[in-house]
Amino acid sequence: MKLSVVVPVFNESSNLDVLYHRLVPAIESITEDFELIWVNDGSHDDSLKKMKSLAGQDSRLKWIDLSRNFGHQKAISAGIDFASGQAVVTMDGDLQDPPELIPELFEKWQSGFDVVYARRTSRKGEKIYKKVTAFVFYRLLRWISSVDIPTDVGDFRIIDQKVARVLKRMPERNKYLRGQIAWMGFSFGFVSFERDERHTGSSAYSFGQMVNLALNGIFGFSKLPIRLLWWVSGILMFFTIGGLLFEIFDLYPLPQSGIILSLTFLFSLQWAGLALIGEYIYRLFDAQRQRPDYIVNETNCT
Repeated sequence: MKLSVVVPVFNESSNLDVLYHRLVPAIESITEDFELIWVNDGSHDDSLKKMKSLAGQDSRLKWIDLSRNFGHQKAISAGIDFASGQAVVTMDGDLQDPPELIPELFEKWQSGFDVVYARRTSRKGEKIYKKVTAFVFYRLLRWISSVDIPTDVGDFRIIDQKVARVLKRMPERNKYLRGQIAWMGFSFGFVSFERDERHTGSSAYSFGQMVNLALNGIFGFSKLPIRLLWWVSGILMFFTIGGLLFEIFDLYPLPQSGIILSLTFLFSLQWAGLALIGEYIYRLFDAQRQRPDYIVNETNCT
């Protein structure tokens, strides 16, 4: 198989027909040897029914029905696990990632790059807070991470099969595919595009899910939270000891309210530190349980 295109789907029934009729001509312009792999991530609408109907008309369309909603990153991982193409495209199913860009990604992959990212130059139809938070987060993550994670890219990309093979062997429970692929160190390039508005419907990515994805990136690819805790604790301890010495030797008596505020701040810092350590411990515990990343209910993939 020359090319596999993986699309995670969650309540995208109204978009699937348009997506299919835009995807197929775009891919056929570069190769006839391809497969579409659509992953139903616990949709509540008739997305699965639409997938099966389209697959009945086109044998190149494969579908995977997960037993429940496992999340965007794990749905993409499921599609990659089943992909057999020499190259694998991953993209969202809401048509914000234009299928017409695939030939350009494919051409750049053929020129020798192992990974080609679709880099967003604009984000149409998104609220200002989302644009600002995304801009800040990508640059913050790149600054604090030891891995060179590209900015302004999502999950619209093409990867070589050798990259897909490494991803399949990475047993990370809290997946952040952008970081995992960057960590591998394979050669990469970019294709720029303007991200469109959703074709229909609204984003299924809640604020909580976006925060969780951001935390996966930070905790999975940076030691900075722990290092900051050490530095802040050390600085506060230094000033606390200094304040106590001043109080003991009656050099500069501290007002009672100042002592109470200092103690309150220190206790807050301790709780924050415990929460931070607990986050890391839970992630270790989660990995040790060795539960599967996803469960396939049914599929037509062979």
